[in-house]
Amino acid sequence: MSEEKYRAAAIGRTGQGGYGHGLHIAYQGIDQVEFVAVADPDEAGRLKAQAETNAPRAYADYREMLRTEKPDLVSVCPRWTDCHLEMVLACLEAGAHVYCEKPLTWNLAEGDRIVAEAASRRLKVAVAHQGVYLPRVQHLKGLLAQGRIGQVHSLHAHGKQDQRGGGEDMIVLGTHLFNMMRFFVGEVAWMSAQVQVEGRELAKEDIRQPTEPVGPVAGDCIHSFFSFKGGPVGFFESRRHQAGGNQRYGLDIAGSEGIISLRGGSGNELMIYPHPVFRPADPAQRWQPLDEVPDQPLAKGNRLAILDLIRAIEEDRPPLSSAADAVAALEMILGAYESQITGGRVCFPTPHRRHPLAAWQEGFYG
Repeated sequence: MSEEKYRAAAIGRTGQGGYGHGLHIAYQGIDQVEFVAVADPDEAGRLKAQAETNAPRAYADYREMLRTEKPDLVSVCPRWTDCHLEMVLACLEAGAHVYCEKPLTWNLAEGDRIVAEAASRRLKVAVAHQGVYLPRVQHLKGLLAQGRIGQVHSLHAHGKQDQRGGGEDMIVLGTHLFNMMRFFVGEVAWMSAQVQVEGRELAKEDIRQPTEPVGPVAGDCIHSFFSFKGGPVGFFESRRHQAGGNQRYGLDIAGSEGIISLRGGSGNELMIYPHPVFRPADPAQRWQPLDEVPDQPLAKGNRLAILDLIRAIEEDRPPLSSAADAVAALEMILGAYESQITGGRVCFPTPHRRHPLAAWQEGFYG
């Protein structure tokens, strides 16, 4: 990177999505960055964030902060998506590049607007899908490209499947998995899905608001199928109240010569079954750890994301996990509802950019 200095700031909303997963402290230890301010309408939260970041100034109004400080980089931190469009557009209008908490938006139309606005202003928007920045996940992509398990045939993604299992699990945590699937094998051509509630097909009255405002959700059991343009296929599953909790969350990648299993969002458990046929009864065929690269916590991905964002600015390229990538991951999520509602395939990019559940309630699908 160059020696250019960047002024950075963060926007949070204590009690309404807070500061996400530490997006405001991602700048610590980066020599190129001077962290100048935080913004939060809640006084206690504002002072706490100021102390955590050692920011010299704090504002109740983020728009005032943008006008006064004129930052080059801004973290849009709240987990809740109800404010992301407004906050990200304000940052772009102020001439700042953005690092935004996931999900980027709750519907595709808002995501498209962010992508278009950033492109028109030649600014970068990165999204906090931290896993793809981490060395272990990067290493795994390299192993797949080298043919470590032969030709990749399929990817099997598993949600956390706790009390949020189904629709909420798919949007809150699944967005990481869908982004990672695309990171490994590229764009989706089409998908289909089944969304159920207590063993029956989804009905309009099953649409609900989740525990945090990230858009309407539905279903306590979801199975999605994806056809990727490069040839592999993908699967996603999430059921509510499954035993094992966090141990289920992850991704299995099957190839012609073996299987690689990733558990956790950072690849902290990464194993390979280096055999073309799965034979657990054979004592000579066992899973082996892929520990060539040390494990790092998911939070480390925030710092790596900021470093990549700076490189993306200087090299004039998309960030590793860009706003466009986040919209594509959201398309994989919302496509499950459209497939269930219409009873057919959903081809990408989807022509209807509204949230399918909201559109269904309003009679769009008849």
